[in-house]
Amino acid sequence: MATQSPFPFLDDLLAKFQPPAWVVGEVQHRLVLLLNHILQQEPEARARLKRQHGRVVRVHWREFSLCASASPAGLLALAPLNQVADLTLTLTETSAVALVRGAAQGEKPPVRIEGDVQLAAEINWLVDHVRWDIEEDLSRIVGDVPAHALGQAARSLRDTLHQFVGARSPGGLS
Repeated sequence: MATQSPFPFLDDLLAKFQPPAWVVGEVQHRLVLLLNHILQQEPEARARLKRQHGRVVRVHWREFSLCASASPAGLLALAPLNQVADLTLTLTETSAVALVRGAAQGEKPPVRIEGDVQLAAEINWLVDHVRWDIEEDLSRIVGDVPAHALGQAARSLRDTLHQFVGARSPGGLS
């Protein structure tokens, strides 16, 4: 049995919201910068992306798309949307609330995969093995002890939210 979002107005609002093209472009650039920051901390991830140099991945959700290509340095570069993609990943869940809920529970979103199987396997490996150590980045700004304390508080909040969501989901969390 599918559960309804407790915030259906958010899905309705997001469905009607059309950000200007410049906002979408800026968000895409910032997202690629964040992903590259995370990839720079993972030598194995960069080595895997180097082998995929020049390959283009398109990620599509509702009316939004992002095209990125693997650079010779093993990082990502924004690719033009009209470029032919070697791999297209389409998020099939249209509800932003459901995507956030799934991410909070540590679930991968439902995705339709079209294109190169080897490239899809490399992307799947990156998703499964690369994690952002936000506490390490925060420690460079505020120091080790405050960063660790903030990290513990965030983990406690995450665990509490996870228990709250699990208690209200049909059948709980597995």
